[in-house]
Amino acid sequence: MNRLYLVVPTVLVLLFGGVYFRHVQAARTAARAAAANIEYLRQKENAEQQIVAEKAKADAVQRLAAQRAEEMRAADEKHAKWDADNARIAVDTADNETKAAALAAQLTRLETELTELRASKVRLSRETFALEKANELALIAKRNSDFEIQNLTAVLTRRAAALVGPVGP
Repeated sequence: MNRLYLVVPTVLVLLFGGVYFRHVQAARTAARAAAANIEYLRQKENAEQQIVAEKAKADAVQRLAAQRAEEMRAADEKHAKWDADNARIAVDTADNETKAAALAAQLTRLETELTELRASKVRLSRETFALEKANELALIAKRNSDFEIQNLTAVLTRRAAALVGPVGP
């Protein structure tokens, strides 16, 4: 029985050792497989991230190109509008300068005409005054002559009455 104490634990240890080594090998293989799977998944994720990054970069480049094209288009439109406004302003300025020159000539003509009319008014006022003065003097002379005629008639009537004597009944 003494041997049994040695043989049974030895057999059990050997059995346990065999099971243990199989389990360790299986665990190592599973760990290696899990590590390989993790590495595969990591590489796959990195590849996907690179694809996404490249796609994002391409989209960013495309958006940047579209934005620059839009900015260039807007700048061209703004420049064209600015040129059109400048041309319109130049035409308006030329028209207004032509109108201003015509109005300045008309102003000069009207000022000359006004000066002539004022001089004519002064001359006509003087002529009118002279004619009214002459008319008044003629009226005064007529009145004076009427008074003279009445006075002379009265004097002649008295003299004739004094020479002829009393006439009558």
